Amino acid sequence: MTVPLVEVKVEERFCWIVLNSPSTMNALSMPLLEELEEAVRRVADDPRVRCVILTGEGKAFSAGGDPAGIKSDIDAGRYNRFLARLEYAQDVFNLVESLPVPVIAAVNGVAVAGGLELLLCCDILYAADSARIGDGHAKYGVIPAGGASVRLSTRVSPGWASEMLFSGALYPAETLREQGLINRVVPEAELGDAVRELARTLCQRSPRGLVVMKQLLRRNRGLPVEQGLRAEIAAFASYAKSEDFREGLAAFAEKRAPVFGGR
Repeated sequence: MTVPLVEVKVEERFCWIVLNSPSTMNALSMPLLEELEEAVRRVADDPRVRCVILTGEGKAFSAGGDPAGIKSDIDAGRYNRFLARLEYAQDVFNLVESLPVPVIAAVNGVAVAGGLELLLCCDILYAADSARIGDGHAKYGVIPAGGASVRLSTRVSPGWASEMLFSGALYPAETLREQGLINRVVPEAELGDAVRELARTLCQRSPRGLVVMKQLLRRNRGLPVEQGLRAEIAAFASYAKSEDFREGLAAFAEKRAPVFGGR
């Protein structure tokens, strides 16, 4: 029986997407990326899912790309195939980033190079205190091709983005929490419970409201303030017509917990 390289586990109203190749430290091989694409598309179409937790099996979240496959393509002069692999990885990462529901990363171990780039597509990052995170490319004369040069400086200061990219170093999760990349660091044994608690909290919020807020956060990044404010008002005007909006106001007035249907 073939063991899947990516597993989807629905739990209550959220689901886990688990990179399941611990023997390779969840390296982002083409087969794994293809299964990740399938998993993300399936989750995006599942109306039960209000939140996603992305994690890795074993001692790594993901050790990044597939150096052996890259070297094989380069040595054989298969540059077009090599570039197609990179573009495909970017496409899959973009799918993760564009999931309409909140995506929580549970960083259970090493996340380096492509592993870091995949993390940067997630909305909220929780990490085990044993996790080590970095870009890594510079150590081997490689440059990022999975989005780190674009996304990293939106999560940490430009100076820290430069240090991480130029040095290729791995950093403790606590150091990157202090720099704003990681939201919360917890003992390794408590990581699963911590992300579950957060996922359950998010599942109690208006699904439609969270979708709109996520869209605003993504679309307004880097926009002039006035343009972003206009987009916010337009989104509010549309959301105010929803059942979730009316339910929230009614629950507040009646001093009860709201029950959101996502409509």
